[in-house]
Amino acid sequence: MYLTRRSLLALLPGLTLVRRLEAAPRLRVTGIELLPVRATERTVWLFVRLKTDAGISGLGEASDAFGFANTSKQDATRMESEFRAFFQMVEGKSPLEVEAYRELGFARAGTGLISATAFSAIEQALWDLAGKALDVPTYSLFGGRVRSSLPVYANINRATKARTPAGFAETAKAAVKDGFRSIKAAPWDGFPAAGASPQAVAAAVDLGIACVAAMRDAVGPDVAVMVDCHSNFDVALAKSVAARLEPYNLAWYEEPVPPERVAETLDIHRAIKQPMAAGEVLFRVKGFEPLCRQQAVDVIMPDVKHCGGLLELTRIAALAATDGLTVAPHNPSGPVSTAASVQICAPMANFKLLELQWGEVAWRSDVVDPPERFVEGSIAVPDRPGFGIVLNDSVVKAHPL
Repeated sequence: MYLTRRSLLALLPGLTLVRRLEAAPRLRVTGIELLPVRATERTVWLFVRLKTDAGISGLGEASDAFGFANTSKQDATRMESEFRAFFQMVEGKSPLEVEAYRELGFARAGTGLISATAFSAIEQALWDLAGKALDVPTYSLFGGRVRSSLPVYANINRATKARTPAGFAETAKAAVKDGFRSIKAAPWDGFPAAGASPQAVAAAVDLGIACVAAMRDAVGPDVAVMVDCHSNFDVALAKSVAARLEPYNLAWYEEPVPPERVAETLDIHRAIKQPMAAGEVLFRVKGFEPLCRQQAVDVIMPDVKHCGGLLELTRIAALAATDGLTVAPHNPSGPVSTAASVQICAPMANFKLLELQWGEVAWRSDVVDPPERFVEGSIAVPDRPGFGIVLNDSVVKAHPL
């Protein structure tokens, strides 16, 4: 038997892949950069870049580890110490050794949101590196994509400056004009603290409902409207508010109480007509298992920045699928988190929607190269290696912490 020129050429793609597989384990992680970007007074995006001895780098994002408070330099210092600890677990290792990193880091990552977010960002960067090292999109390492674009909903909450019915209506109309067919807002941010007078609570509830009514009137009946309650209610109030919201045909009612309170969440779910969603800062499969197993919600919302990273998100989604739940990843974040989420949603069988923090800053799309693009409320799944992006360092440096 001998090889003809044609048969040799037919073998070349396979030979190329073999060479990539042989070369990739020899790649070693050698350095880390933390790159904070001041988007607004309220928002800081924190990117991480892992470096290797071959000049390839991988990206992750660790934004929103401090709740909704303004990220300070002290916060950044706390995050930096977590990154140092997790970086020691990957330094000198192959970026393909993701499972080894997970086993080393899970105990520390499970101690709180800051640790979980730092851990998850490095896990993201390893997958970006793995795809680049093998010259394939990261989704190829999770079974290959089953869709070429993803529907995205516009979270208009931070873009809404006037927290009034007119303000929410104006922002909602602008997002729909931009092509989005699904929107979300949190009209009860700033809700009175526990112990507030009944009059103050009633006024806040009424204002939030008026904002939802104004959004629905502004966008019409065919645009999906979701509301995030940010766990501001108790069970009785959650049921009462949901009943008053029924005329506005919500696509989902999100986290009226903390999702860790599974019995309360299930009680609300059984009592109201709207679908429910929850889970934005839960960690690992164990964090989501009670919600899924008891079918306490209809939609779960793992966040690639907080849940343990890409691999853990696939396992959370698989758990949800067995219980008949869909997945709409939480993602009120920067463009790196969005790019990572796209890679893991592309192969996901029970994917529903991806979140975008819409309208926060005009230069958002230029933070990465190629620029982030949304067309008619969807984002294309790229076929470039890794996450398909690199940072635009000049834009990053123009917006320091």
